[in-house]
Amino acid sequence: MTLSNKNQNDIISSDIINSYDIEYVFNDKPISRIITKPTVENKSKLLENLKEKIINIENCEFKNNATQMVFGDGNTDSPIMIVGEGPGQKEDELGKPFVGDAGQLLNKMFNAINLKREKIYITNVVNYRPPNNRKPEPAEINRYSEFLREHISIINPKILILMGSTAMEALFGSKIKISKERGNWKDLIINNKTYLTMITFHPAYLLRQADQKKYSWADLKEIRKKIDELNLKL
Repeated sequence: MTLSNKNQNDIISSDIINSYDIEYVFNDKPISRIITKPTVENKSKLLENLKEKIINIENCEFKNNATQMVFGDGNTDSPIMIVGEGPGQKEDELGKPFVGDAGQLLNKMFNAINLKREKIYITNVVNYRPPNNRKPEPAEINRYSEFLREHISIINPKILILMGSTAMEALFGSKIKISKERGNWKDLIINNKTYLTMITFHPAYLLRQADQKKYSWADLKEIRKKIDELNLKL
């Protein structure tokens, strides 16, 4: 029996399909040509959920000794995100990062490249003040790095600035030294997304080592240059 031309056109040879090693699933339902945007959770809700996770952390010396959690500050929709080490006494009192002496220097540093604090987003690796402002131990950094990575994913910045060795270690490990890594653009991958990252000195370190400010100034100029190259709106 001879098939009609229509039927012949409707038949796809399984031999041809198999030769391409592709698995096909046939369905007689019409193809939807409408592209729908995926449902995106509200950023504020995601941040609140992350706060709850940190609040509920157990067996944490920082949490047990601190006055309150210090989560973040600034514009959550900013293309620029800054990560420091942890809250100091002033930050612990006010509940905001970078409000002490180091914070004042941070503001001056970014004002120098025409970047206002309220236009950026700031957080720390650890969200509770370490006792006596001590540097977090590697295990503590590793514990909080999970929250930090989630924090970065939610903010989703175009440029990530890591200030100090603790921020660097939380995201790149402890086998590298900040003196060698600062000033160079690096790629940080979180959940299959790449974040353009700059490592530089922490303002608190610069207050103790004023001679290192020239290196931070070079880093700041690189950051400004990249902001302009990417035409980021700030």
